This record gives sequence, structure tokens and C-alpha cells, in this order.
Amino acid sequence: MTDPDVQQSLQRIRPTLLRFAMLQLRNEAAAEDVVQETLLAALEGKSAFSGRSQFKTWAVSILRNKIVDYLRRTSREGILPLLDEQGDEDFDALFDGSGHWQEVPGDWGDPAVVLEQRGLYDVLELCMKALPENLARVFTMREILGFETDEICKELKMSSSNCWVVLYRARMRLRECLQLRWFDAR
Repeated sequence: MTDPDVQQSLQRIRPTLLRFAMLQLRNEAAAEDVVQETLLAALEGKSAFSGRSQFKTWAVSILRNKIVDYLRRTSREGILPLLDEQGDEDFDALFDGSGHWQEVPGDWGDPAVVLEQRGLYDVLELCMKALPENLARVFTMREILGFETDEICKELKMSSSNCWVVLYRARMRLRECLQLRWFDAR
């Protein structure tokens, strides 16, 4: 790709990069910073783009690395809140004494078909934004950025049991939100 092609491509995908960064970091200034770092890295490393993937995929992978770097920096600085203020009481009511659902969740259908429906991503984004920041951060690190649990614990200075509790709470809240805003709404 030529310099003008790279610059045009980056301008075109910048809103997507910013949206992804905002969803992960929940801080406009931090999101803007990591996107700027991504754009600069993409411009400087354009020769590394081989064309085996889409340009957007390549740029998002750079952004993911910049977000990981940001999370590592801020975790060392002790900025991240780690504990969830709310307990599991809201979720306990969903299960009986033996740990089975009181009321079985509705059928979500074929996952491959559901994922092809564009509106799902908008609802998922809304649900992610509704999560408390600490739940969203741990969930994002594990499920989107691909951190192993021990890496999350090390980076955020949290116990593995706390990490699993936070992941459980995030997953339950996302499941509940998706059920209400997407699956029941159809």
C-alpha cells in the first residue's frame, strides 16, 4: 500500500478503532491516546502489512496491543478499581438450592446465525457499556484481549478467586442484558 492509501484507510477505520477503544477503556482521553498510538504505529509499520488479512484486522490487532500496554501501565500505577461493590445476591435468586436455574433461560437459537445479525453487536456494546468498569475491564482482558487468568491477576494485583467472581458477575450481567434487550425483544 502507498502512503496515501494507508492514510485513507486509517482515516476510514478511525471511528471503528475509537469505538472499540472506548468500549474497552471507558475513558475518552485514554481511548483517543491509544488510537493515536495505533495510527502512528500503523503508519510507521505499513511495510509490515503483508495483505494476508484485511487492513482493518491488522489495525485492530495493533490497537489491541496498545490497549494491553495501557492496561498494564495503569495497573502498575494502581489506578484500577478491583472489587465489585455489589454481591451475588441478585444472581443467587436465579438458582435453586442445588444450583440449577429456577427458570431456564430462553433458547438463543443457532449461535452462528445470531452472530450474523448486525443488531446483536449494537446490543452487546450497550450491555458492555452498562457493566461496572471493573467488571468490564476484567471481562475484556479475558474474553476479548485473550489474557490468561493468571496474567489478569498479576496485572491487576487480584486473587484468582476474586478474578473468577468478577468474571462470573460480568458474564451473568451480560447474559441478563442480552436476554432482555435482544433475545426477548425479538
